[in-house]
Amino acid sequence: MRTSRGARAGQYLALLGYLVFLAFPFLWLISTAFKPPRELASLHPTWIPENPTLANFRQAFDEQPLLQAAFNSLIAASCAAVVAVLIATPMAYVMARHRTRLAKAATGWVVVSQAFPFVLVIIPLFLVLKNLRLINSLPGLVMVYVVWALPFALWMLVGYVRAVPPELEEAAAVDGAGRVRTLVSVTAPLLAPGIVATALFAFISAWNEFFFALVLLKTPEKQTLPVILTHFIGAEGVADLGPLAAAAFLATLPSLVIFAIIQKRITGGMFAGAVKS
Repeated sequence: MRTSRGARAGQYLALLGYLVFLAFPFLWLISTAFKPPRELASLHPTWIPENPTLANFRQAFDEQPLLQAAFNSLIAASCAAVVAVLIATPMAYVMARHRTRLAKAATGWVVVSQAFPFVLVIIPLFLVLKNLRLINSLPGLVMVYVVWALPFALWMLVGYVRAVPPELEEAAAVDGAGRVRTLVSVTAPLLAPGIVATALFAFISAWNEFFFALVLLKTPEKQTLPVILTHFIGAEGVADLGPLAAAAFLATLPSLVIFAIIQKRITGGMFAGAVKS
């Protein structure tokens, strides 16, 4: 019993340390965003700003087109998430329900493709988009985000489909439901948490992505938020720390808000209501 309690206490301490490790950069970012220039240049920085100010936020909006960049990021991330889920869901169902050699090979390829570095694929992607005349355009960027998010989205959804008992579909078929009716009325509702989690992953990945957007988007009015944040760094590598922290803080809010809204769907019971009454 003592060993069990000690192990549990150690687990909680480790979890607390991990949470502190994750929260430290974000809390420091918030503190920096509200500090005036004098406190930012202080040799003895403090956690809580002594004279909090909103001047950094006003300066950030005055210097860079943050609203336009946020709108571009929202469009690219939303479209990429929707398209990736629409493509990955039926593919995942087929791969999970029909475990052929081809399906196993496709699953292996999905896992291996995640190891490819961005630099390895950026030149072929650039040439393809150039031939399609999609360089410096949001549709071209969305295509890249969909292709990049699709393997992991497919891998996630395959796991969720396999967790749905085939007996539920067989029971629906016995009750007279057709194939399409079974998929829509039985399987799809049970996959809702997985679909939401996958869409969230694709959205956050596209929202935070920097390298592809930097290479493919040239004009400032079409650039996404992560690329615009680099404009707060001067030619000599000196960062305008206050406005940069303010803009970075605003850039993290959508991901946090979306996750807070849909976390119950992600963590909710996957088979709630699956038992026939």
